[in-house]
Amino acid sequence: MRQGDFVTRKSYGGDVIFRIERIEQVKAVLRGVDYRLLADAPLTDLTSAGRAGELDYPRSEQPQFRESLRRLAVSQASMQEKNEISLSHKQKVGPSYFEVPGKVLHLDGDPTYLRKSMQLYGELRVPAEGYYILESQMPEALYRLLPQVKPDIVVITGHDGILKHRKRGELQSLSSYKNSQHFVNAVQIARQYDRNRDSLIIVAGACQSHYEALLRAGANYASSPARVLIHALDPLCIAAKLSYTSVKETISMLDIVDLTVTGLDGLGGVETRGSYRMGVPGIQHVDSYE
Repeated sequence: MRQGDFVTRKSYGGDVIFRIERIEQVKAVLRGVDYRLLADAPLTDLTSAGRAGELDYPRSEQPQFRESLRRLAVSQASMQEKNEISLSHKQKVGPSYFEVPGKVLHLDGDPTYLRKSMQLYGELRVPAEGYYILESQMPEALYRLLPQVKPDIVVITGHDGILKHRKRGELQSLSSYKNSQHFVNAVQIARQYDRNRDSLIIVAGACQSHYEALLRAGANYASSPARVLIHALDPLCIAAKLSYTSVKETISMLDIVDLTVTGLDGLGGVETRGSYRMGVPGIQHVDSYE
């Protein structure tokens, strides 16, 4: 086995596919393919699941995730239909309009997940800027990026997990998690920048993150209520839905749970206004003004 290969762990029944990040003597550092999971395992515990380049990483062709993308596309089409119906009832306005979807600032602790996320934002026509930032550096990065990017939606994600070596019954302590404290610090920085949960929407967390602490810090949506693994692209789906939900509408987690792979066990949150705006009349694009 070598770096980049896809493997499963025998000791866990092969439940999760990983990519070998690097090999350190007799063990390998692993990154989840479909789930935001960072782990390590002895080489003897690994079974090959394919060579580098044989799998899409993360696998956006999974049936559940493709269904999420389909529902997002239907939601966008519904928004356009509402706009056209609204305009048809007001003859003086005319038939043209333009769209201003919410802008996303996406911070990701995994460069491969970030690349895939940016590709999908493009496919979904969501304006987005993405940055690969180590989880520990996210608070400082947000302090610099928020006034520069001026987003409507912030996604703070990467890798997390409950530590193996912790005291029994300490799931409520942030010290029992790999990166939840960093995510909480990042959310707090974002809330110092804008305290309004509707003008700056925050989606935060990764696999097994401390859900309650993230919400207390000011996140609108967070993982993971049941401390489960979340799909690598679930945060993107929530952000994309918020980007194309009208500012006149309020949505709850119950409205968007079907867009996620891991459901209410993986993500939860509070009622939040969308960030999409319609403008009239339509903007004419010209190369120059004379």
